[in-house]
Amino acid sequence: MRGGLKLGFLASHGGSSMKAILDAVAEGKLRASASVVISNNADAPALAYARALGIPAYHLSETKLGDAETADRAIAETLAARGAELVLLSGYLRKLGPLTLARYRGRILNIHPGRLPAYGGRGMYGRRVHEAVIAAGERLSGITIHLVDEEYDHGPTLARREVAVEPGDTPETLARRIEALEPQFFVDTLRRIAEGELLLPDPDGVAPQGKSA
Repeated sequence: MRGGLKLGFLASHGGSSMKAILDAVAEGKLRASASVVISNNADAPALAYARALGIPAYHLSETKLGDAETADRAIAETLAARGAELVLLSGYLRKLGPLTLARYRGRILNIHPGRLPAYGGRGMYGRRVHEAVIAAGERLSGITIHLVDEEYDHGPTLARREVAVEPGDTPETLARRIEALEPQFFVDTLRRIAEGELLLPDPDGVAPQGKSA
């Protein structure tokens, strides 16, 4: 990824982390460029935000295209055609299909509002994560950035940040504190990748790329 990270985004709604990343790129704080934004939701604010910046933006979904396989192929081909080398999920609430996963193996990143693997898996997103953390009496929650594979919240962890669960926390207060930290944490992690401090695996799983931290 010489010359900067070439980023493709998948977002279902507002894409708060995506916006923070695009701001960092515009301000020269992240050596990267935005290739494309894709959403499964035609009315996603993330699409409107991207179009206002002149970034190619597409609604690609099973509902629009007729079936999951066609949508998967369209997503994979659109990312590739626009030159995306690293794919970022920013509140994308659909499981990726096998064609997209195969084409971008080891190059799809997701940010999760909890510690993995303890508080991940199918159905574990948003408020549900924070409810489970508080119900378990945990003193620590966290933010996890991981590579995406065929299972929900299962791929290798790239970076994590602990967040204290404070006395009297509710799912809402814990969510607000974590959501406030997520965008900058994603930016910081991408900066480490762009600068070669954080290694991504070889797509074939043979050896890391870049230099060690």
